[in-house]
Amino acid sequence: MTTTVYTRVESPLGELLLVGETVADGPDAAGAASALLCSVSMPGQKGGAVVQDGWLHAPEAFAEVARQLEAYFAGRSTRFDVPLAEGTGTEFQRRVWAVLESIPYGSTVSYGEVAALVGASGAGVRAVGTAIGRNPLLVVRPCHRVIGADGALRGYAGGLERKKLLLGIEGGAG
Repeated sequence: MTTTVYTRVESPLGELLLVGETVADGPDAAGAASALLCSVSMPGQKGGAVVQDGWLHAPEAFAEVARQLEAYFAGRSTRFDVPLAEGTGTEFQRRVWAVLESIPYGSTVSYGEVAALVGASGAGVRAVGTAIGRNPLLVVRPCHRVIGADGALRGYAGGLERKKLLLGIEGGAG
């Protein structure tokens, strides 16, 4: 049985909503193990997750994710190593998201560079931007590291001020 679990954690970006899935034999075990992370959302985020009826509040299932987020925001960690839920997004979105995961901490790339890496140059840049905008794992899957070809901050589901803050934490453009 798969159970959707959630918790909220404080961050410099505001209160983050963490959503995950646990696989358990019964309702008592739903929060016993770490959740496979499905979503990291922030207040006011375009397309962000919203707690649904039937979801279980299970902060203990996100202890490791919360620890890694805290270390990241404090400048003590440059990467995330948490179990992610599979099967979200289209095949194209997953290809784009894989490129996002490969962008080094403190670096930025342009939307056009991402498009070239997934074989969608030219008009495909718009599709890449849409796929990046649908990234359900803000911060953990670093879509904030993608900027305009001219170096300008463009498009971030959590807002450009938060994108600027994340890039500032990483010592990058912002």
